[in-house]
Amino acid sequence: MWQNSAEDFVEQVEYDPYVTPYGSKYDGDYGYDGRDDRHQSYIIPEVIKRFLTDFQRCINEGNLYEIQKAYETDFNKLTDNFFKNSAWPEAEDVAPIVQDDGLFLILYKELYYRHIYARVTSGPSLNQRLESYYNYCNLFNYILNAEGPVPLELPNQWLWDIIDEFIYQFQSFSLYRSKTNKKTEDEIENLKRNPKIWNVHSVLNVLHSLVDKSNINRQLEIYTSGGDPDSVAGEFGRHSLYKMLGYFSLIGLLRLHSLLGDYYQALKVLENIDFNKKNMYSRVPGCQITTYYYVGFAYMMMRRYQDSIRTFSNILLYIQRTKNMLQNRVYLYDQVNKMNEKMYTLLAISLVLHPMRIDESVHSQLREKFGDRMLRMQKGDTTEYENSFSFACPKFLSPVPPNYDAPDTNQHKEPFLQQMKVFMEEVAQQQILPTIRSYLKLYTTLPIAKLSAFMEMSEEELRTHLMCFKHKMKNLVWTKGTSGLEGEFQSASEVDFYIDKDMIHIADTKVARRYGDFFIRQILKFEEINRNLKVVGAK
Repeated sequence: MWQNSAEDFVEQVEYDPYVTPYGSKYDGDYGYDGRDDRHQSYIIPEVIKRFLTDFQRCINEGNLYEIQKAYETDFNKLTDNFFKNSAWPEAEDVAPIVQDDGLFLILYKELYYRHIYARVTSGPSLNQRLESYYNYCNLFNYILNAEGPVPLELPNQWLWDIIDEFIYQFQSFSLYRSKTNKKTEDEIENLKRNPKIWNVHSVLNVLHSLVDKSNINRQLEIYTSGGDPDSVAGEFGRHSLYKMLGYFSLIGLLRLHSLLGDYYQALKVLENIDFNKKNMYSRVPGCQITTYYYVGFAYMMMRRYQDSIRTFSNILLYIQRTKNMLQNRVYLYDQVNKMNEKMYTLLAISLVLHPMRIDESVHSQLREKFGDRMLRMQKGDTTEYENSFSFACPKFLSPVPPNYDAPDTNQHKEPFLQQMKVFMEEVAQQQILPTIRSYLKLYTTLPIAKLSAFMEMSEEELRTHLMCFKHKMKNLVWTKGTSGLEGEFQSASEVDFYIDKDMIHIADTKVARRYGDFFIRQILKFEEINRNLKVVGAK
């Protein structure tokens, strides 16, 4: 289905890197210092010039340590000092400083446009969105169309950020073009003339091409079975750049399929990744957190609540343990905090729909932050469900361009409303189950007639709800293997029952708490606090 190279992609993107999609070097909003005369040369401060030449040198030399320092520390410091709410100098102004180094300028523009999306108050213009797309085309064509591995080494964090930002900008463009009521006629005409820009097929083609080029699926398969991945990696797959881009592209495909509402395919692309043991390929916190967020969300939407709860609990525990380490990386810390809130919200929803025991430290945080909201959901407050889902879900996309001539002003909301409808239908089917559960917990045997009187419904209607309870409490649960789609049916409900004629026989399946594990965790936590206090005291 997908091309093994980016040939289809290349036909769309042969392009002068200093010319806009419309031909003029100055056609569009490029201002980074508010000036009106865009034809003037921008005077770049000496400290920026030194940074750019040093950055270029360490990239050309392949010095990963220096590249990582320049990328994660120096670039962010200079951004805060000089370009906090404005754009960096354009590539056109930077080119003479770096002797028109084509590869460096492509990488510089990747940072340049990413900064505009993240920090510039007015956000990217239509021209900048299109130019950023062309720049990604140039970058991926350079990597994918080479006869052998390209001589480029980049830190894993930057490689992850490239894939993450590529999908984010596609997502941003899809939402931008669907808001037709806010567009001028010229903007709509430009969008109509460029239907292939940020096209979903092009984005999928790039990600699949990177996966195929790196042979990452075969490498993961061999690695999981205890073999040497390099034995099947091939010429490209042995190269760190291709290996990591291939792995991160799998996570990108997980995210993209989730945004399009295809949860089965989202999990299918990860069938060779074993989440239940430490993975040698995923040492980037942002990648780890993104992976678990989308996997957990896909499980929740597929009504596999046990797997969803297990996934969210594992990553929330990981965030708890690594939060101190992430505090030094401000740009990442803010992102992790936001994802943390979303995942706690999704965990709260999943636990209300499918109560089960989770890790004590995660549970205590959940009670503290979301206790009231969970109580309202348990009482059947549909508004609380809607608000929680709306806050925590991804920004869903339509894979096709909008109808630019339609008067409808809410086209950008259609994918979200469709997913919300599916979710709320599931909630509606379970609204009465918490009440039934609360009564069943009180008895070991209970006549159907008595329970129907409690519930104020007919016996026939009650039998239907009891069967619904049985059905909803039984989930497909992952037990072994690497594919997240596999599993066996299990029930995690703390009460089980069977009906014999007109009598309900109830069994309490709750497992006694393992207090030993809880106390060991608290002792270790106390020792860690004690060590930190001694270090602070010594200073």
